[in-house]
Amino acid sequence: MFDFRLKVFHTVSKRLNFTKAAEELFITQPAVTKHIKELENHFKVKLFDRNGSKIQLTAAGATLLQYVEQIFSIYNNMEIELGAFTQNKTGNLRIGASTTAAQYILPPILASFHSKFKDIHIQLVTGNSEHIETALQNGEIDLGIIEGKSQNTHFQFTPFLKDELVLVARRGHTLFQKPHLKLPDLLQCSFILREPGSGTLEVIAFALKKVGINIADLPTEMRLDSSETIKSYLLHSNAVAFLSVYAILKELNNNECAILDVKGLEIDRTFNFIQTQGKSDYLPDFFIQFALKYNFK
Repeated sequence: MFDFRLKVFHTVSKRLNFTKAAEELFITQPAVTKHIKELENHFKVKLFDRNGSKIQLTAAGATLLQYVEQIFSIYNNMEIELGAFTQNKTGNLRIGASTTAAQYILPPILASFHSKFKDIHIQLVTGNSEHIETALQNGEIDLGIIEGKSQNTHFQFTPFLKDELVLVARRGHTLFQKPHLKLPDLLQCSFILREPGSGTLEVIAFALKKVGINIADLPTEMRLDSSETIKSYLLHSNAVAFLSVYAILKELNNNECAILDVKGLEIDRTFNFIQTQGKSDYLPDFFIQFALKYNFK
């Protein structure tokens, strides 16, 4: 119902990258450029400053972003609350989520959902992606959220949220003396990695393989089973780790850790809702609809 150009603008503003915005919106990069140009022509202002491949919001763009987020919030509330008249929103919903999603992405969504639909009782269980798939197959949960997709044909997947994995170290690490790392530098680092069965580990291994690095060749100091544990370890060591940007927002703001730029390496992934193939239940579908409309600020 709302102007799709505003969604394009919002996505570009958050990603500050036309290519990544196009991938997230499932449209072409020229289409993204066209929508932004139409908005600039409509408002007769420049929304982004471009410097080569890098972009940033202008003052006018920052102002528009504030209004767009208000519009999206109002629109989201309108759709959800009007939709509540069509069904009796009661029942129990069992959700299983991989650790990153459960710790850093779902909590604000769950709180917002509960404030609107107090008669829907949610139970959240946490595990790595492999555990969530097993729980769904065994009927222990109604809906899962995992990183990426498996090859299991018993499941159907709904794209949820784009994420980026970045190389992280504590502030003051000697590696920050370099403007950026090169791929061979990774083989000289000491890594903290996730446990086998982790969706995060699979995504990292796949991305490294594409640039000619076998994850087994990374010097591994330790394997830990959660991002929180890994972050705490990094703050007291000279190790590095690949972590979700969602997992380190607080530490970045507190200047406790920072991102190491690795030239030639980008690790993107998508969190997906996972359901049993051919099975469509109202409460899981309703929660998916709510989560997809949630406004991440």
